[in-house]
Order: sequence, then C-alpha cells, then structure tokens
Amino acid sequence: MATIPFVTCDLLDDNPEKDLQVVTPSLDGKFFKSYGARKTFGGQVVTVKCFEDNSRVKELLATDGTGKVLVVDGGASMRCALMGDLIAESAVKNHWNGVVIYGCVRDVDAIAELDLGVHALAAIPQKSNRKGIGEVDITLYFGGVTISSGDYIYADNNGIVIAKEKLVDC
Repeated sequence: MATIPFVTCDLLDDNPEKDLQVVTPSLDGKFFKSYGARKTFGGQVVTVKCFEDNSRVKELLATDGTGKVLVVDGGASMRCALMGDLIAESAVKNHWNGVVIYGCVRDVDAIAELDLGVHALAAIPQKSNRKGIGEVDITLYFGGVTISSGDYIYADNNGIVIAKEKLVDC
C-alpha cells in the first residue's frame, strides 16, 4: 500500500482560495464509514446514480479506473448493498483508487483486505437487484455537495472533500 498522500483537513487549510466542498452528515445521522484497506484515497470522479440496482456499478468497475474514484448515489438505501467483495475485487484488478457509495456495501471483512478505498453509509448482507437500471456521468447531490464526473474527490477518516480541480496526486 502507498503512503498517505494527504489529509483532508490539510487540503482544506492549504487551499482557502479554492471552492472546496465538504460532504456533511445528514440530520438523521447518516455518515460515511471506511470499509477498504486504503483509508486515504482520491482521484478523478466518475458518477453513477442507481437505486437498489448495482448493474452500472459492476459494469463501470470492470473498466480501467486508473486514477479514478467511482461515486455512487444509491439514494441512501439501507435495504441492499450496491457493492460486495467480487465487484470490489474487480475494481482493484482494474486499478480504481476507490469507491464512495451513498448507500450500503456487503462482504465487509473481505473488502477490508483489498487495496481499495471504500466509503459507504453502512453494511448489509442483502445483495441488490440487477436490472440494468442506472445513470452514468450525471451530477449527483447528497451530503450537502454537488458532485459531477470530472471533479476530484479526496477521502480519509476525517471526511470527504470535493474539488473542481486536482489538488494532489493520489
């Protein structure tokens, strides 16, 4: 595993002139938890919006993700997981830096062993549907931020920061 390239607190402190966004907890207490072995990760954003259907997540993570982070708006559903160990293994194989899921993951013990950054709201053993439903490269809105494909995301145990431009190499 690589050394920690940044701390989100420092990114904010060192870039006061930039319009950085910070993902905030919701009023009902939903906030991202780290599940992957990479506790600090970042990269260029690819977005997908899918509710209880991980078809697009699986498809995207099977493509080359060098330098990228998949950001998934799962509508904060707590009924099923949008990624498990097999899809996470595919992400590692295809060089993704990480996955941020506004929803759930499963197979968390296996994911914890993978060299992949993973932030999600919760874990649940139930898998999702696969009906091919989902939108890719659309603007997402959750956690008080706006996220688009091409933005940059930086995540660690302090939280998640969104930038319009690259701040550091990840």
